[in-house]
Amino acid sequence: MSDHYDLKKLKMILPILARTTGGYATITDSEGRRLCTVDWNGTEIEELNDEIYDLAKDAAQQARSLIGVSQIVDQADAWALPIGEYVLACSNVERLKREQKFQDALIKALPMIAQVAGGEAVIFNELGERLLSYYSNGTERHQLKGQVSKLACQAMVSREPVVGKSFSVNGAMAVRIPITEKIGFGFNNEKATRQHQKLYDEVKKFQSAHYCFEDIIGESEILAKTKSMAKFVADGVSSILIYGETGTGKELFAQSVHNASERRYQPFVALNCGALPASLIESNLFGYEEGAFTGAKKGGSPGAFEQANGGTIFLDEISEMELSLQTKLLRVLQEREIVRVGGFKVKKIDVRVIASTNKELNDLIADGKFRQDLFYRLNVVQLKIPSLKERVGDIVLLAMYFIQKYALSLGKPIEDIDIGTLKILQNYSWPGNVRELQNCIESAMNMVREEPMLLPEHLPLYLRQGQKALKESVVVEIGNEGLNLKEALSGVEKLIIQKALEMAKYKKVYAARILGISTATLWRKLTDYGMEREQM
Repeated sequence: MSDHYDLKKLKMILPILARTTGGYATITDSEGRRLCTVDWNGTEIEELNDEIYDLAKDAAQQARSLIGVSQIVDQADAWALPIGEYVLACSNVERLKREQKFQDALIKALPMIAQVAGGEAVIFNELGERLLSYYSNGTERHQLKGQVSKLACQAMVSREPVVGKSFSVNGAMAVRIPITEKIGFGFNNEKATRQHQKLYDEVKKFQSAHYCFEDIIGESEILAKTKSMAKFVADGVSSILIYGETGTGKELFAQSVHNASERRYQPFVALNCGALPASLIESNLFGYEEGAFTGAKKGGSPGAFEQANGGTIFLDEISEMELSLQTKLLRVLQEREIVRVGGFKVKKIDVRVIASTNKELNDLIADGKFRQDLFYRLNVVQLKIPSLKERVGDIVLLAMYFIQKYALSLGKPIEDIDIGTLKILQNYSWPGNVRELQNCIESAMNMVREEPMLLPEHLPLYLRQGQKALKESVVVEIGNEGLNLKEALSGVEKLIIQKALEMAKYKKVYAARILGISTATLWRKLTDYGMEREQM
């Protein structure tokens, strides 16, 4: 069979190929030299004759068809096919131009789409990377540009629309639609979600439990497992004991459990067992009758258990409760009835008990400071809240959440965080956990002037230097006369507290922040060590 082809006949089919493929069509010799090139209108472009087309040359040398790029228009696709001693080649320039026109029109319409849809509208590339986005009010959004959405990438790969959670707005849903091979389009229901949340917040004002599981920020696996378990047991009646370091959000979980249960329309009453003196905790827990003690109200007063009847009572820092009160609490949990201080009348109650502690209760039991039978009664269901250092990946989400929160309340036009700032936050140990991070961001936002993002210099000094200075400045000397671990640990703690007070210029709030503990806990430790008078 002869490989000879008639050049004249091959040239006649070029206009058909060009129109069909939507681009240029050309025929070259075996060296890739253009013999004839026509555009999609069938017009010959003589000035291209004798130019070397590398793709055609490679196809001839390899004796096989190849796919590559056009040498006439950037980013256009092309193919080359050897035909005997010649090579036919075509590109999709016209299709590329049509896609570009469509993309330009979509970009122009994007702010209008965002306003009509009532949510953020986004254009992304084949990798799911944000190229351009607009708020529902029609203004461009800059801070998330370049971020990659897994669901957007999934839509581009599958060539099918994908519906899922919004990448940028907590609680909102978004749809991602592939438009061409290069770009996709998406939008969410941000405006409707915010309106719904505002209405929900108004409803929550009339409840004592303001938070739900949706308010717990984080996507780490350990937090997701904890939330999943808490949701699973929410509808039960058994007591729950929540373990967690200071500032991890124990009450946040307690309120979320209440609001996810059938008791959500009933009262939620919280009592901090470590914030009140022992003389007041009993009357606050169980109530009192008129004349029970000096200053008692006329007619008496109901306690937390009566107030929470039908709902949930949250006993924070249960480890701080005195043994005498633990005995009375145990009786309440066993009998489901209370007697007011100074009274004799027994009142039946229906209350679910959720308690929390940042201490290991088994150690307190061993030291005789906590009743073992009360522990068993409280520890029916146990929840362990992870510390922030156990979920470092959530720091950026929490930081952005608090930035947006304080940007609104403080009137600071800032929506992003500098990479250097983020590294400092991620490398810090966060002994005060989420509460400390929140305080840190609030402090930093107060330092912002006209900067477009949160910078390292905005962060509190203790975060950049304080902890290092604190660790390096505390030196403990141990003599040879014998060791007492409890006394040694107390001595170290007292030295650390003293150093933190000096660094904070004896301002208790800042000293507590340096130490990663609450102000109430700092005051209690100052009292325990007899240091409160020294700091007056």
